[in-house]
Amino acid sequence: MASVTSLTASVEQQLKDALAAALPAAGDADPLLRRSDRADYQANGVLALAKKAKANPRELATRVVAALPDSTVIKEVEVSGPGFLNITVSDEALVRNLAARTAAGERLGVPYAEHPGRTVIDYAQPNVAKEMHVGHLRSAVIGDAVMRMLEFTGETVIRRHHIGDWGTQFGMLIQYLIEHPAELDRSDAASGSGSGSGSGEASQAAGEAAMSNLNRVYKASKRLFDEDEGFKDRARRRVVDLQAGDEETLRYWHRFVDESKVYFNALFGKLDMDIRDADIVGESGYNDMLAETCDLLERSGVAVRSEGALCVFFDDVKGPDGNPVPLIVRKSNGGFGYAATDLSAIRNRVFDLKADTLLYVVDARQALHFKMVFETARRAGWLSEDVRAVQLAFGTVLGADGKPFKTRAGESVRLVDLLDEAVERATAVVREKDVKGQLSEDEIAERGAQVGIGAVKYADLSTSASRDYKFDLDQMVSLNGDTSVYIQYAYARIQSILRRATDSGAPAPAAHPELPLAPAERALGLHLDAFGDQVLEATHEYAPHKLAAYLYQTASLYTTFYDQCHVLSDDNAPEVVANRLFLCELTGRTLAAGLGLLGIRAPKSL
Repeated sequence: MASVTSLTASVEQQLKDALAAALPAAGDADPLLRRSDRADYQANGVLALAKKAKANPRELATRVVAALPDSTVIKEVEVSGPGFLNITVSDEALVRNLAARTAAGERLGVPYAEHPGRTVIDYAQPNVAKEMHVGHLRSAVIGDAVMRMLEFTGETVIRRHHIGDWGTQFGMLIQYLIEHPAELDRSDAASGSGSGSGSGEASQAAGEAAMSNLNRVYKASKRLFDEDEGFKDRARRRVVDLQAGDEETLRYWHRFVDESKVYFNALFGKLDMDIRDADIVGESGYNDMLAETCDLLERSGVAVRSEGALCVFFDDVKGPDGNPVPLIVRKSNGGFGYAATDLSAIRNRVFDLKADTLLYVVDARQALHFKMVFETARRAGWLSEDVRAVQLAFGTVLGADGKPFKTRAGESVRLVDLLDEAVERATAVVREKDVKGQLSEDEIAERGAQVGIGAVKYADLSTSASRDYKFDLDQMVSLNGDTSVYIQYAYARIQSILRRATDSGAPAPAAHPELPLAPAERALGLHLDAFGDQVLEATHEYAPHKLAAYLYQTASLYTTFYDQCHVLSDDNAPEVVANRLFLCELTGRTLAAGLGLLGIRAPKSL
């Protein structure tokens, strides 16, 4: 379907043309067009241009107005103050633009990015044989939303889930199970077939049981590793066997990975995320590249040997003692550090996957590590002006006390427990709203899951990724305030109105550009017309919180419209009813599309 140019873009281009006509030296100057309370828009760019040209700003503004072409879009322009332009668009142009969006199909006329590229996005990075906790939430939720937004705007996106599936802990786990074979039987009982077969609640239960058992074994093996030097030595030798491809060792390792994937899939499924096996490329996936990566860095002089280790040094990275803190690529004992894996991943993503953007959705506390990794890759020539790496750093999930979210015992909160509680709270809200008993128990459960998971996601996504945020379930599932439930309820209300309109024989939704618009209709319409601009801006900045803010404002403006402009009133002429139903329908489609880009469902009833 064709894209639709927003009224904002149309007015901006007309102003640019008028500025160039009134002041040829202005070229393609930005008119600094903004939404305004005094009119639909205010253009502030004349003042800066007048100062630069040593002209009278009010006189220049008057010349710009005179240079504007006759247009069906701009209804009125007023020169205000020292040279501001207050601009009002016509009702007819607004409704015609909204009608074009409605006719443009599922995309609602949203254009694709001008220069789409090829992005590898690294997000949702759990660890094999360990239960996911609240700290894993943000990478998954933010990464999934950004991935959806990028794909929607035309970017070719390759997903990568860099799971922790290699290292000392696996030698420890494998050695423990070899020496305690009875634990293997308990694992079989917990995980069922271990094949990941089944679906729905049974599959989820099997995944959670398998991971709970692996987590128990991990804790037991870790205690033994810390207490028994003999076991520690045997576990380290087992790591060597794993790296060497020993058949028995690999068999155990594959089991851990497979059972963990069953768990990951179950939990990500609860989050309404699609995690595909082909996209899971953990630390082990780059194992064969590590030695070559180190050799390339050393031969090029990017890395040097220091006290037996292979290191990269930076002038601006120093420790508390003032000495340089290096990026250790290979340890003095010959083992490879995380940096070797991350640098090998960059080589793979740039040269094999042909990406021009590498996007890492990773905790802000790893900023220094990635700064050094990216700079090392630039020195090696793997990153360049044409190929960039970006860390989309996110803050911490906090509890009500403003400290990192923990259980009362001081342990990390299991993600599955947190999500289950959110669904339970939301289900209670859905049940309370169903005062007429129209929903079945299955429908209440389905809506509760959609609302609960949506509430958790939205609380995360409505906060700028770089900021910490407090996890408050009571607020998250509230029908009031900036929550996904408020937006979902607005969508459900729209669907109810459209159903009532059909049942009552009201006119079908249809645009009527000839009708004058009430203030609440204009405000809602202008906001809906900005959807495409908002999506492109939020995507370009990797800022899903901007899209979330737009959707909340959409729901708020719709609430005002609903209160001030009766839609199905018998006092309205048929064309007024049809036009208002048209606004309802487009608002619903916009909310559903925007929520979908955030990975949140839009239930048809609550």
